[in-house]
Amino acid sequence: MEQMSLFEIQENHSEKSMPLANRLRPTSLEDFVGQEHLLGEGKMLRQLIERDQISSMIFWGPPGVGKTTLASIIAGRTKSGFINFSAVTSGIKEIKEVMQQAEESRRMGIRTVLFVDEIHRFNKAQQDAFLPYVEKGSIVLIGATTENPSFEINGALLSRCKVFVLKALEEKDLQKLLGRALTAPEGFGRQSVKMTDKQIAAIAAFANGDARTALNTLEMAVLNGDISSDGSILVTDEGMEQCISRKSLLYDKTGEEHYNMISALHKSMRNSDPDAAIYWMCRMLDGGENPLYIARRLIRFASEDIGMADPQALQLAVSVYQACHFLGMPECDVHLTHAVTYLAMAPKSNALYVACEACKKDIKEMRAEPVPLQLRNAPTGLMKELHYGEGYQYAHDTEEKLAKMECLPESLKDRSYYRPTGMGQENQVKERLEQIKAWKSQK
Repeated sequence: MEQMSLFEIQENHSEKSMPLANRLRPTSLEDFVGQEHLLGEGKMLRQLIERDQISSMIFWGPPGVGKTTLASIIAGRTKSGFINFSAVTSGIKEIKEVMQQAEESRRMGIRTVLFVDEIHRFNKAQQDAFLPYVEKGSIVLIGATTENPSFEINGALLSRCKVFVLKALEEKDLQKLLGRALTAPEGFGRQSVKMTDKQIAAIAAFANGDARTALNTLEMAVLNGDISSDGSILVTDEGMEQCISRKSLLYDKTGEEHYNMISALHKSMRNSDPDAAIYWMCRMLDGGENPLYIARRLIRFASEDIGMADPQALQLAVSVYQACHFLGMPECDVHLTHAVTYLAMAPKSNALYVACEACKKDIKEMRAEPVPLQLRNAPTGLMKELHYGEGYQYAHDTEEKLAKMECLPESLKDRSYYRPTGMGQENQVKERLEQIKAWKSQK
């Protein structure tokens, strides 16, 4: 039997101590999994790489989809120097040092790909520090972000970068990646690991589109498998359950996903879909969202999307907010479910929202009209001499409790902001308003 040298033993030990995700990091486009919409044959990013026409770009996508790996592959494919830079641990001083290094390489004819992980964490001044070097061509900047670049990247820098959206990996992609991990020498290919297709599919589903999560979970499952007498490793269902006991859900309370989820909740209730509404609400809570934030949004919904079609909706939403304030999590989840279900099933009307927006538009675009004299109080003699209050009609003095007095300014007297629908209880309001308008027109 051939013995390994001390150097080979140390190298082998060092390789095994690296996380599986690092050991399996692909070095070529052919080994890269996913992002077919960008890297498939004939797709834009692949053509730019193959033609060596890359320029500064931003990779926007969730964690674990290959942003760092793809940047490294681009640098290797285009024969460029590669610098991996983290926005978490670096400031302007480090930026300038790296830029100087890249400038020296440029003078020697070597292009530098500077990969900036979590570029959204840099402030405006730090992002601005890249601009002159990007413009000069000292570097090809590849920024990676999980946040919407429109909000997090300076306009000046963003205008000089092409944005590529990377998608969460599909389960079939993750299964392919896991299969490679079990057979590749740098993975578990030198060991005999026994896993079922069902177990691999379970890990792929659990990973929620994140390759790093999938590989870390596989590594945990294999390391905790049963070792047979022949040295093979059997991954059991019981061991698997411990590794995937809780689904890793993508949710950022301050980022775009936060707004995506509240939008999904709002639109599900608007579409009278209680099942979808409960799902998105629970997703937010599971991600650590403050229940009071959800309750506040439900209060807004009660008036914006239901309004007079069910006046009790606002009262219930406010009550649920108070219940969430009193109890907090986890007990208040059922109160939020109560409100979400009620609001989803209530008759819908956006008449109040439309009225409010139309009125705000007039106020913004038209001149500020004075209050008509008949609506002004006249507490002093001078005000009475100036005709304040002249022409005012006290509605309670009439049999109908109505007066024909005009309450809008002259230039707006024909405006109709509130137009009730026939939904729910608002139908009664609509009939009442039509009666009032008919009475006033007859008078």
